[in-house]
Amino acid sequence: MRRFLRPGHDPVRERLKRDLFQFNKTVEHGFPHQPSALGYSPFLRLMAIGTRSGAIKLYGAPGVEFMGLHEENNTVMQIHFIPDQCQLVTLLDDNSLHLWSLRQHGGASELREEHRFTLKGPPGSPPSATQVTAVLPHSSREVLYLGTESGNIFVVELPSFRVLEDRTISPEAVLQRVPEDNCSRRSCELVEVLREHPKNPDQILIGYSRGLIVLWDLQNNKATHHFLGSQQLENLYWQRDGSKFISCHYDGSYTQWPVSSDNRQPEPLENTVPYGPFPCKAISKIYWQTTKNGLPYIIFQGGMPRASYGDRHSISVIHGSQQTAFDFTSRVIDFFIIFSSDPAAEFDDPSALVVLAEEELVVIDLKSAGWPAVHPPYLASLHCSAITCSHHVSNIPLKLWERIISAGSKQNIHYSSMPWPIDGGTNIAPDPPQRDLLLTGHEDGTVRFWDASGVCLHLLYKLSTVRVFLTDADPNDNMNTLGEDEWPPLRKVGTFDPYSDDPRLGIQKIYLCKYSGYLAVAGTAGQVLVMELNDEDAEHVVDHAEADLLQDQEGYRWKGHEKLKTRDGPVRFEAGFQPFVLVQCQPPAVVTSLALHSEWKLVAFGTSHGFGLFDHQQKRLVFVKCTLHPSDQLALEGPLSRVKSLKKSLRQSFRRIRRSRVSSRKRRGGGGNASEVQEANAKFDQDALQEMELAPVQRKIEARSAEDSFTGFVRTLYFADTFLRDSSRHCPSLWAGTNGGTVYAFCLRVPPAERRMDEPVRAEQAKEIQLMHRAPVVGILVLDGRSTPLPEPLEVAHDLSKSPDMQGSHQLLVVSEEQFKVFTLPKVSSKLKLKLTALEGCRVRKVTVANFGSCKTDDYSENDLAVLTNLGDIQIISLPFLKLQIRFPCIRKEDVSGIASCVFTKYGQGFYLISPSEFERFSLSTKWLVEPRCIVDLPEVTSNNHVHSKSGPENAARKSSPGDCGEDERKSGRLMEHALLNDEKVLKEIQSTLEGGR
Repeated sequence: MRRFLRPGHDPVRERLKRDLFQFNKTVEHGFPHQPSALGYSPFLRLMAIGTRSGAIKLYGAPGVEFMGLHEENNTVMQIHFIPDQCQLVTLLDDNSLHLWSLRQHGGASELREEHRFTLKGPPGSPPSATQVTAVLPHSSREVLYLGTESGNIFVVELPSFRVLEDRTISPEAVLQRVPEDNCSRRSCELVEVLREHPKNPDQILIGYSRGLIVLWDLQNNKATHHFLGSQQLENLYWQRDGSKFISCHYDGSYTQWPVSSDNRQPEPLENTVPYGPFPCKAISKIYWQTTKNGLPYIIFQGGMPRASYGDRHSISVIHGSQQTAFDFTSRVIDFFIIFSSDPAAEFDDPSALVVLAEEELVVIDLKSAGWPAVHPPYLASLHCSAITCSHHVSNIPLKLWERIISAGSKQNIHYSSMPWPIDGGTNIAPDPPQRDLLLTGHEDGTVRFWDASGVCLHLLYKLSTVRVFLTDADPNDNMNTLGEDEWPPLRKVGTFDPYSDDPRLGIQKIYLCKYSGYLAVAGTAGQVLVMELNDEDAEHVVDHAEADLLQDQEGYRWKGHEKLKTRDGPVRFEAGFQPFVLVQCQPPAVVTSLALHSEWKLVAFGTSHGFGLFDHQQKRLVFVKCTLHPSDQLALEGPLSRVKSLKKSLRQSFRRIRRSRVSSRKRRGGGGNASEVQEANAKFDQDALQEMELAPVQRKIEARSAEDSFTGFVRTLYFADTFLRDSSRHCPSLWAGTNGGTVYAFCLRVPPAERRMDEPVRAEQAKEIQLMHRAPVVGILVLDGRSTPLPEPLEVAHDLSKSPDMQGSHQLLVVSEEQFKVFTLPKVSSKLKLKLTALEGCRVRKVTVANFGSCKTDDYSENDLAVLTNLGDIQIISLPFLKLQIRFPCIRKEDVSGIASCVFTKYGQGFYLISPSEFERFSLSTKWLVEPRCIVDLPEVTSNNHVHSKSGPENAARKSSPGDCGEDERKSGRLMEHALLNDEKVLKEIQSTLEGGR
């Protein structure tokens, strides 16, 4: 009967799998790709960022994050928070408006879209009639004012988005109140900006693009004042007391206008061109902030002289005699000022300037001398230099963690010490169970250490390898130094700097030992640096060694880039990781694999030409092995010479097709007439071409030729203490896997500690395995007698792992792109295999061992393989029996860079780049889940407009009320009740009634 049972179906195992495995995309780390809009709520102290792909992200205190996505995927043009509400409105480039609410659900707040609306004009009207250009949420929280390209201002009711046609402010109505000799119909075209009077909600300021500004009385539906600017208007800003407002213009000027109580025609108080007298760029936005000392802060975007500084992205801050133009390396999207939001306060007293640039968020402390930048706890510019590789280390020991933070704090002395000013909401997520590091290598030769323990990816420390080498740029150059008389007073801010001095500096591989503090870093030009952590600045000579991977073979000539030149003599290094030895591969090709064994003090490295082993304690090269195939000339061309490689790869693809066709004919035999064979061949040609283009769902494993390109490319290196020569004695070993399906194994003789510096480390090749199908080897793993992966170096010494079982027989797992194969050791005989490609038509791109714990009990956990394929799905495969447990779709198969950037953690999580500046974090485990969980309390606004925050379970249901589904009547009733309770007249009447009763 066993033949009729479904293979692999075990109810107990199925239940266990549900307790172990679960796929979740949890949080996006980094900076939003292509930001397009910015909003801020002083009431909630939350910031919102919209993107060109239709995403909207809210940020508050560290750990308080929300994300929403518009279905249309259109660009978010504007974001406006509804005053004193947990709601906001977004305007997209398709002219649609969307109402979003923060509602409580399951004990935490969620961002949900409530309504959407598109303003429609009368039949036959042009699109410009209803093209929204300005949005003003009124302080009554009942309506939106929408300015349009046609000059009409429509009034829309909230939350229903019903147009109140009788309250529309038309250009004709405005022109009736403005003298004819001062303006024409064209003066009221395109509403540029709408601003509510800070003291009188019945008045709004309407700014038209051509320079006309009108103060409109909403109660009497008429213009009370008009102001005529001589230049194209860009923006308006009310002063706090409402006695004056500021207009800024296209010619780089700004003007102060008084607002008198009578109807006299106002004249401008002052017109200023801050960077004149030469033609200047437009000032697109301006703030005028009052202070207790009487000197205002004037903060504006743009205004630079066109001829000399027209390409600069700047925001200027003027306070008395102090003036600085903050210079950003990417375009400024928008900015806002954090100042006193208490309506009873007499002055603005600004505390921080928050700038959203295209590639980073910059916050400037306006309270401290010199206006320093504030170190952001989130929204890090991951791509300040392009990310070239990443490496994750789980469960960092406290001592190492503190030393890294200490080194980073010495780098951050120029940052402000002010607390993060955007601090709305409350983070209620549990504290991270352990300390995790994510290390990113960059094109400019830097390695950044990120705290990846929780929701916020926070920069701890930055390491630069540039000082070891001679480059065109001097690392001591300070780009912020300014001469005393330099004008305009530009000062570079931000960290985004996409230009690398030398592409050879790029970091390609990183390996950190968390127990010893040793770090190995390898780069684009064959450089391998071994570093150790030092808590103090130091000056020392970096030892050099060369590894000739070609071993003087005849007929080979490197056509790629030269190696980097190194500095002679002692080099000064900051506290942190400091290089003490440099191994230079020859030819200086990209380092493709790296392994570090800190207990044996050995580092192994591989390129497209071979691999080598270096003893970093004795600073001596142990051996090198050339893996280059005699026909593999392509490996000598270097990464920048790819003209021939395309032709060659196409030629090889067609050769493979022909070989397949010949083998398929042989399988079919000689039967059948010629026309059938011809038709079959034509069909096969078509299928083969589709196979090349579309990455098929099914295909058989096909043996590759030894002539295929890059067969000697070393894909993986692995250290293991295992049985290699015989089953009675185990010894240190080094394993290497190549692109041509070859596995090399070397026995190592590492002297004992007392003779470690006296005797050399010796190596001897013991095994060479050639996989029949010659698929690239992407992973090598040794399992001990209990079928458990061998522990990391020093892990047992620190009592963090059991000692490996050296009594039972060990097994070798070789993972190629197309199959998993288990061999017995030391005989290296095939025991078990799983042909992934033959079954699924996919290839392995990344593989790692992950520990999965049960969410039901702490007593059970198991080690499995987490595998990412070229189709973007993740498969969990059991050890040691290689049974597929579960499959999750994770990354789009078209997202090649996302698949290439993926890195797994030791406990079943992972990261991959969804854009150059953002990591998507995902979890495969039910137990290890890092995701935002936060609450935004709805503060209560009393009659005097002071804000009080209420929290507690009895308020949770009431606070989640905006936008409850299927309760329109109750919702409108609540809104009416809220409006009545916030009406000053009604409250006074209730108060007098209560006093009379007493």
